[in-house]
Amino acid sequence: MNKKKLLLINPQSKYKKGFSLTRSSKYIPLGLGIIAALTPKNWEIELIDELFEPFTYRDADIAAFTSFTANVNRAYELAALYRKNNITTVMGGIHATMQPEEAMRYMDIIVTGEAEYAWPQLIKDFENGTTKNIYKGEHVDLKDVPIARHDLWHKDHIFGSIQTSRGCPMSCDFCSVHKFNGNKHRLRPVENVLDEMEKMPEKQIFILDDNFYGHSQKSREHAYAILEGMISRGIKKQWFTQTSLNVGDDKKFLKLAAKSGCRTLLVGIEAEELDQLNSINKKLNIKIGTDHFKQQIKSIQKAGIAVLGTFIFGLDIDTPEHFNKRADFINKIGVDSIQTSLLTPLPGTTLFERAMEENKIIKNNYPEDWKHYNFTESALLHPTMTTDEIHYHMAKAWQKLYNKTNLRKHFLKTWLHTKSFTTAYWSYVGNWQYRRIVFEDIGYSPDIPIDKQKKQ
Repeated sequence: MNKKKLLLINPQSKYKKGFSLTRSSKYIPLGLGIIAALTPKNWEIELIDELFEPFTYRDADIAAFTSFTANVNRAYELAALYRKNNITTVMGGIHATMQPEEAMRYMDIIVTGEAEYAWPQLIKDFENGTTKNIYKGEHVDLKDVPIARHDLWHKDHIFGSIQTSRGCPMSCDFCSVHKFNGNKHRLRPVENVLDEMEKMPEKQIFILDDNFYGHSQKSREHAYAILEGMISRGIKKQWFTQTSLNVGDDKKFLKLAAKSGCRTLLVGIEAEELDQLNSINKKLNIKIGTDHFKQQIKSIQKAGIAVLGTFIFGLDIDTPEHFNKRADFINKIGVDSIQTSLLTPLPGTTLFERAMEENKIIKNNYPEDWKHYNFTESALLHPTMTTDEIHYHMAKAWQKLYNKTNLRKHFLKTWLHTKSFTTAYWSYVGNWQYRRIVFEDIGYSPDIPIDKQKKQ
């Protein structure tokens, strides 16, 4: 019996590179590695990762894609090549889940939601010639998540990726995690996580949970156990993850995180005023209170860990002055690395649903316009500013944040606050990475005043 072949494809947008611009920001398509681990051993598996290699057509029995919204058109384009040759195409991931009717026009089969229970049935049906057009995944017990096929990743990835939990009880307007993974924070067995970490060849890893620290005492105990396990097993990794500002109150967590190799914690701060946070339903930060943000950041830094703060511009209540004020706030609050974005109505979010109802989405020629949902372009009709005005004020804010002098100051401050050159260097590299990404996308030079240059 001849082996069947599964071709896994990670597409890259041909419109704007975004996070694929720099090597250190090219993250592993973990979902494809999990799919590969769930595929029977009688299948040959190959991965094409467009982040590192140009696409070349390769024969297969199934061509399977994952995609975010901004690069979905590339997935559709490549799928057309395979459909033309009567090769079955499959797509899963967040975009296909949130836009299933659209995805079904371009793919033979789609998988919605978490694929762990659906994929084995899809493969079985394919072997029997009885496939359906849609397979609906469920919120799985994370004990059933296999160790991903880390051997399939391109050798030039710097960061390995792993997941220790799924789901989020928060319901921020701009986020679709609670729609995709549910609003219950599910925990993966600690020993499973540690076993996978030991198999990962990369020395640097991204724990890509939406909140590694979690939302309950049970979640925190889970995080403690993972960190204690890393230390006791001698798992030598430098790592970063996403969490929330309230970790600044937990000295035990911070001590364990630093000892186990944590360099950076990404925290969603988003804005500086309570009414702004309320407009996007950022409940946890409202509870913490904006007056305490700086204190939480200092507490994290004192443990030797840098803070990567995320911030959103272009809120409905923003004015041109808010762009300038938010940039000043970011520089003063003390974060080490800065990740900024324009408010983007991703499908599946409350923001998208409300904007559709109110006819406020201006980039709505789908699927073509999904390429604009890249966090550096405005896709929304703003109450008081034109799109050109938003882009102009955003570019000026980016220059204030990412100019060379400011980035050097951030590096020195991080070194001073964390007492770690390595941590400071991580943050410095991250800031230059974001600088390159945003200015490559918007077509302005980062070092010439905006008013003195024309867009490239």
